[in-house]
Amino acid sequence: MNELIIELTDITPKEFFGTQNNNIELIKTYFPKLKIVARGTKITAFGDDELLAEFDKRMAMMLSQFQKFNKLDDNMIERVLTSESQEDYESSKRSGDVLVHGVNGRQIKAQTANQRKLVDSVQKNDMVFAIGPAGTGKTYTGVALAVKALKNKEVKRIILTRPAVEAGENLGFLPGDLKEKLDPYMQPLYDALRDMIPHEKLESYIENGTIQIAPLAFMRGRTLDHAFVILDEGQNTTHAQMKMFLTRMGKDAKFLLTGDPGQIDLPRRTISGLKEALLILKDIEGVGMIFLDDKDVIRHKLVKKVIEAYKHIENRD
Repeated sequence: MNELIIELTDITPKEFFGTQNNNIELIKTYFPKLKIVARGTKITAFGDDELLAEFDKRMAMMLSQFQKFNKLDDNMIERVLTSESQEDYESSKRSGDVLVHGVNGRQIKAQTANQRKLVDSVQKNDMVFAIGPAGTGKTYTGVALAVKALKNKEVKRIILTRPAVEAGENLGFLPGDLKEKLDPYMQPLYDALRDMIPHEKLESYIENGTIQIAPLAFMRGRTLDHAFVILDEGQNTTHAQMKMFLTRMGKDAKFLLTGDPGQIDLPRRTISGLKEALLILKDIEGVGMIFLDDKDVIRHKLVKKVIEAYKHIENRD
């Protein structure tokens, strides 16, 4: 049995190891055939040469991540240990590039390799599909890209839309005026915008139409020029709704469509317009498709476990 010793320099071991060595315990689960001991400023691993070489490489990536962000959590560890290649990891490191400076100077960044791929795809293509489960940052990253484009005067307006009330858009039974009826369905979009644009400025943008937030039905008959347009919750569009939306694209427009095919709320036997579009448009030049997964989940760590648990049940059925 061979031995590898990794010395921690310019790093506080307690911070890297985690509370009660939680980070080390998690790392151990990815290398069950190695004996790993963390003591003092050293991490010692015992095992076969091939596994030790892989462990050494991953730990170097982990230490680089820690030195860059001054923290290490479950999501970071998993991203480093499950990235398929050094290239994927380097893409994740480049995700530190700031998309926009939000409220109170908060830096909004792509945080995972796939989110960075989404950023790159939007830069290269005028129409992009971002597909993945809850919490993978599809909408949030998309809104950040839209705000960045507006601030850089690449577009004149932002248009955010989503199918309301399980894609049927039957709002009449809800109390209040039209805005009050719509707001619950548009809330995730408002939440993202409030992180990135000061309140008074945001209200001004909404009042003068620079930022428009509306249900999908309101897109019918429009031509969307010089705009960054996001269709959120695209899995809940029908064939007709998706075709209508896609054909609204005007000059100098960017279209981003997000969705989670695993959370379709359409009536049974109704084909999801998003799933259909992914098949129809997959070979068209200028259309990008980015698929995020549970490794991109950046919400509470339990969200990832919930997704995995449901996936297990669904696959079993």
